[in-house]
Amino acid sequence: MVMPSTSDGSPQPKGMQMVLEERGLWPRGGLRLKCPKSSCNPEATACCATRLISLRPDFLEQKSLQETIENAGHLCIFLPKFHCELNFIEFFWGAVKRYLREHCDYSYDGLRTNLPDALASVDISTIRKWEHCMIWWMDAYRGGKDAKEAQIEVKKFSSRKYTSHRRIPEGVAAALD
Repeated sequence: MVMPSTSDGSPQPKGMQMVLEERGLWPRGGLRLKCPKSSCNPEATACCATRLISLRPDFLEQKSLQETIENAGHLCIFLPKFHCELNFIEFFWGAVKRYLREHCDYSYDGLRTNLPDALASVDISTIRKWEHCMIWWMDAYRGGKDAKEAQIEVKKFSSRKYTSHRRIPEGVAAALD
């Protein structure tokens, strides 16, 4: 699926057309990349390049990223694309970059020295708070709120103070259900 390495040593991925040409499957008249609106006819075998390559046995047997991660004993969580408030890793990287800026000597060696400390500087309880905040955003969006309404709801929800470490207040517990 990749061409031989270039002069800088980085492999270049092959395009779908090149893969199909190598297998003798590219028609003389050409082929569109995808069917309009991703609506391939289920009985069609060569309506577009995407459909043609997706039916090849080696592509059908390919393990998914999720399978690979879970087989390695990890949990795989896919988050929506392009929603930074729904992806708490963005907050983690922001905190790491802030630490690195505050402890910067503007050298590569300084960065290499400070990176492990920067990664360790973010407490697990802070990461859990970010995760909870992400869940509040998701709940607001599931409730049909737009971005501004969701922001107001998340601020309102996150400003609540708990008076007991043993239980969640009834009003908050009801909101979580």
